[in-house]
Amino acid sequence: QVQLVMFGGGSVQVGGSLRLSCAASGYNIGSLTYRMGWFRQGPGKEREVVARVAENSDTLYADSVKGRFTISQDNAKNIYYLEMNSLKSEDTAMYYCAVRHWLSSDWRYWGQGTQVTVSS
Repeated sequence: QVQLVMFGGGSVQVGGSLRLSCAASGYNIGSLTYRMGWFRQGPGKEREVVARVAENSDTLYADSVKGRFTISQDNAKNIYYLEMNSLKSEDTAMYYCAVRHWLSSDWRYWGQGTQVTVSS
């Protein structure tokens, strides 16, 4: 059974950095059976894609985070990461990791979410 458990998040000042972790179980992330993505939902906003791994394995970033956020993964630990630098107040949101089977467009499995708060 696929499960995603998130770690990290918290409060940081503008310009600071945070790293979110998303530990996967039930499959080997190195197999690329699943493509992963990071999402967020800010207060009063709809959920949006922050970054995702596309069908060709390229990493795509939202314009709002390009150059500041980086996704990576540790295959040995079976963990995905979202490194967030130069954080802005508008990055404040609940963040989620999710995966979809590489043959599907359905983000089927989700982490529990973690709050990121950026204050000045």
